[in-house]
Amino acid sequence: MITVHVECDPALSGPQTTPTQALLTQVLKTEGINNADVSLIFGDDDLLNRLKRQFFELDYLTDVLAFRLNDADEPKLEGEIYISLPRARENAHQYQEPYAKELARLIIHGGLHLLDYKDESEKERARMREKEDQYLDQFPWLTLLEINGEA
Repeated sequence: MITVHVECDPALSGPQTTPTQALLTQVLKTEGINNADVSLIFGDDDLLNRLKRQFFELDYLTDVLAFRLNDADEPKLEGEIYISLPRARENAHQYQEPYAKELARLIIHGGLHLLDYKDESEKERARMREKEDQYLDQFPWLTLLEINGEA
């Protein structure tokens, strides 16, 4: 069973819970995971920057962080994905993409990191982008924000 918890800073407007859970669940199932407990936390730049400094000793803004909470050889995947909503909005503007699509990409990206996909080399980044695009093509990402009237 895959359980996805969604939390959002109450000062921010996050994506819709049900499609957010469905997207991450689809990624995990397609990648062969059938047993998982993952939390998706939507926050601001300050939250992600604090985590980046604390756990990676790096001090710059980032859009997504993923933490695997247990060993990869354990039968149940446990993890947390943190996404900066202001960074997602800025990325969408910078890359001229719909905000909902950028949010979906970050959810997918975080999920892939939990599965030990890396993006440190050019080859790894290309593989990660290919996977993101594959899942974006399969999922109706517009539903992430459809009720809020944003795209």
